[in-house]
Amino acid sequence: MTPLDAATAPDLLRLCAVPVLGWAAVRDVRTRRIPSTLWIPLALLGAVLLVWDGLLARGVSSTIWQYEFLVPAAISLGFVVPFAYLCWWVGGFGAADGKALLVLALLFPTVPQYAVGTWSLPVATAPLGAFSFTVLTNAVLVALVIPLVLAVHNAASGRFTRLMFVGRPVAWDRVPTTHGKLLSAPDEDAGGGLDLDALRMYLRWRGLTLAQLRERADRARDPATLPAEPNSPTDGAVGARPRTDGAGGLEDAADSHEYDDPWGAAAFLDDIDGTAYGTTPAELREGLETLAVRDRVWISPGLPFLVPLFLGLVIALVYGDVLLGTLL
Repeated sequence: MTPLDAATAPDLLRLCAVPVLGWAAVRDVRTRRIPSTLWIPLALLGAVLLVWDGLLARGVSSTIWQYEFLVPAAISLGFVVPFAYLCWWVGGFGAADGKALLVLALLFPTVPQYAVGTWSLPVATAPLGAFSFTVLTNAVLVALVIPLVLAVHNAASGRFTRLMFVGRPVAWDRVPTTHGKLLSAPDEDAGGGLDLDALRMYLRWRGLTLAQLRERADRARDPATLPAEPNSPTDGAVGARPRTDGAGGLEDAADSHEYDDPWGAAAFLDDIDGTAYGTTPAELREGLETLAVRDRVWISPGLPFLVPLFLGLVIALVYGDVLLGTLL
């Protein structure tokens, strides 16, 4: 049995997307940074395979070409692609999530077929055959399960709180290398919302480590201690080398507790290019106050949608449409 007996050449080539998407999902979890160039060859491959499939279907019969190629391709390109762009535009997806879904809409407009021994995969297919839509619905179902997994993990550790479905506790010294959003407020485990990438940008801009800020929090609140020539904030990535040359100014600040701009939060956001991931001065101040006084804080991991999307693709290739299989 040759590979072409197990699947058509286009369907075999589509499997190249699986390890690439898996690598991207792992990298997104670890760094929250995916190179945009990753999606270009996959998009080009998808476009070539789309034309190839169309020619193969046209060569079989006009009925096959119309109902098994044109209709699912129209749904994939006419619904999934605009949906991915809309979700990115409104902030529901990250840029990498949206690009990945766009690529999958090109790569998997119709249902691929694979013969594994006596098995024909996928097992459960949607009537309209728009495979990228099946991947999307599978991914949404996987994303809905993740909070339950998080809650079970917290419950097993004896952590029963209203945040157990959306977050996990982290020691303060792990925050600089953690991704997600701060959920803890200074006095309780609710509130905040500070993006930790924005926190890293702020610390690098000031030339401080989180340990230095905690040690001299009374001084760091004073905007007079802001550096005359701030450092580049970078983009908040964990791997960027931190700057620690701003601690000297903390020793010379006047002792006061009331400032127009505590922590220099507004000055930081006014000085940098962009919006620091939508962070407001109030969010930054509350987050800094929390990290200055608490030894453990709750963090929402904010798992990238690339992870459910990858799992949704694998499930779709092996089983098919989970929602359809459940209902039927």
